[in-house]
Amino acid sequence: MDIFKFEARKHDGRRFIQYGRTPFPADFSFSSEGLARPADWRAPSLRYHAMRDEWVAISTSRNTRPFLPPKEYCPLCPQRDPAFPTEIPVSDRVYELAAFENMFPALAPGEQGPGRCEVVLYSPHHEGTLGGESLEQIEALLHVWQDRSRSLAAEGHTQVFIFENKGAEVGVTLHHPHGQIYAFNHVPPFVAREHDAARAHYVRTGECHICSLAHAEISDGSRVVIETPTVVAHVPFAARYPYEVHVTTRAHRPLFEHLEPQELTDLALVLKRLIFKYDGLFGFPMPYIMAHHQSASTEPNDPTYHWHLEFYPPYRSRDKLKYLAGVESGTGFFVNDTLPEDKAAELRAIAVPF
Repeated sequence: MDIFKFEARKHDGRRFIQYGRTPFPADFSFSSEGLARPADWRAPSLRYHAMRDEWVAISTSRNTRPFLPPKEYCPLCPQRDPAFPTEIPVSDRVYELAAFENMFPALAPGEQGPGRCEVVLYSPHHEGTLGGESLEQIEALLHVWQDRSRSLAAEGHTQVFIFENKGAEVGVTLHHPHGQIYAFNHVPPFVAREHDAARAHYVRTGECHICSLAHAEISDGSRVVIETPTVVAHVPFAARYPYEVHVTTRAHRPLFEHLEPQELTDLALVLKRLIFKYDGLFGFPMPYIMAHHQSASTEPNDPTYHWHLEFYPPYRSRDKLKYLAGVESGTGFFVNDTLPEDKAAELRAIAVPF
């Protein structure tokens, strides 16, 4: 699949990229007008948490960001009325997919090094979800993710983190289908721990840790939810959430931009099927956090670790959420009151209409 882009600057200086599956003409018209950062916007900063040996972002301007506005005031919809500007500049054609710098970022270039926060729009349509998009649209989105991951790494960022918060239960502030990308000047703590464990595994076995885990899951089969010739989705052996699912490639791919065309096609199918299964569990759209974990951008050929997706749905039954209570929030020690093999069987059993 070919993906084309048109890159420009909004009138407040933020980068905006419009993507499409057909080329943009040489005379493509683009207006930079639209929503702009407030005059009193303050750039975020990083503070070092000495007790935990990690960084914390301080971003006070995020308190003024929109919170679940009605559809007619959605800042991510195409701009139709100059009296109601949105984040989307007016152009000769409505965007298919887009990416732009977040108006209220948690990270920005500063004294502590580079940082960047971007919003990625899955569709111009306000109503919808990632799973509700066509396979072609999902595959096009995967190409956008690859382009942004590659570009942000080339700008000198150490770790590119692609993610989506879906649903009010996980704190989403805008309903329009979208995800986000954070580009860090360091490897954040959870991913760093995975990298450390992967290096130790490689020293012991000479194998990539994620490859070893994926092959073990495929061989066992009891926790596999979806398989294709190139991609596997499974409930992890030590799942922390009842319906947690990890998705990865069978072949070793340290960075997301390394995925090959057939892997992207298969991944689009797996994502659509998995989200349909989630929505079919309890008869309502399942909220989730979707997190991409990959190697550091500074180690593109890392033999120890490779890209994968982690899904964290917050529901443990139709009417019960899994809250992170005292021991989990205070110590990081998770307690799962379900059996991963049972949850995988439940997900496998849910039919999808394609």
